Amino acid sequence: MVKKIVTFFDKLEDRVRIRLSHNPILYALVGAVGIILLWKGVWEVAELIPALHGFGSLIAGIIILLMSGLLVSFFIGDSIILSGFKKEKKLVEKSELDILKAEESQTTEIMRKLEHLEKDIHELKGDHRHNV
Repeated sequence: MVKKIVTFFDKLEDRVRIRLSHNPILYALVGAVGIILLWKGVWEVAELIPALHGFGSLIAGIIILLMSGLLVSFFIGDSIILSGFKKEKKLVEKSELDILKAEESQTTEIMRKLEHLEKDIHELKGDHRHNV
């Protein structure tokens, strides 16, 4: 029964997403209304629980976000954390030349990997012909 419900909503989501993707403004508005109504519901349910007023709400929220791993990634973002580990400059501090050099380096690395894959494919084709 649960599998049928999940399958139904999965297919419904696919159809709605495909339709809405053709009109990004409408898609954004539908998403905004959905998010606001979700948080409105969460807020109203939390008001019914006396322990979730003021400080209790703050503590419960922090615990939930810490346990789910969302606190840091949502409020700071992964790219900021990774750039700190790599001791990189912030994007606003990087010059255009720095950004171009980084992109060129990444492109070169991708091209090197593609050439390696192409060589491996040619070798596999050669091996395959010899084995036939």
